[in-house]
Amino acid sequence: MRRRTRLLAGGSAVLALGAALSGCGIRATAVPVDAGAAPTRGTCVLPAAAPARAGTHRLNVQVYLVCGGRLFPVSRTLPRMGKGLRLAQVLLAELEQPPDAAEEKGGFASEMPGGLMVLPADGSDPASTWRLSEPPDSLPAYAVGQLVCTFAGALSGGTGHPVLLGGLDPKIAPRSYTCDEALRTNPDAGPTAGTPVG
Repeated sequence: MRRRTRLLAGGSAVLALGAALSGCGIRATAVPVDAGAAPTRGTCVLPAAAPARAGTHRLNVQVYLVCGGRLFPVSRTLPRMGKGLRLAQVLLAELEQPPDAAEEKGGFASEMPGGLMVLPADGSDPASTWRLSEPPDSLPAYAVGQLVCTFAGALSGGTGHPVLLGGLDPKIAPRSYTCDEALRTNPDAGPTAGTPVG
């Protein structure tokens, strides 16, 4: 009789444990499962940068980096300079730099390939054209958007202003790009964006 009571008690405990596990949504499995580490997502938020002080010969600019499948402006402080070719080259160099620790922690990255150069426009180009060492439509997905939005804000007077980009071949007219929602959010927009000018 005692043996039967112990068996019943043990069976009740097993049933209770099974009910608890099923209530938690846990299914028993015959083999161990390694689901890997929990996924992490960046916040796409950075601490606000302190504004450059007048007379310090420093300039605050915004460069556009990729985070969470879209482009976001990130503040950088540069030596103060004019808005010509030299500034365009420095902005491109900033985009080619790996994100710093805070940017990386926030989930920011850059798709700008290393070794890209911005060069003087061809003599027949419209004003404010920037020629690149690679055709814009051959750049990685978000790289055109990074260039256009960064150049528009720092070189063209605002992100609503068009930016003219072309490759080295002077026979191929530059294209006019705008830092719009599609360019900031669609990875496929860059290579096909822009309209021919000239």
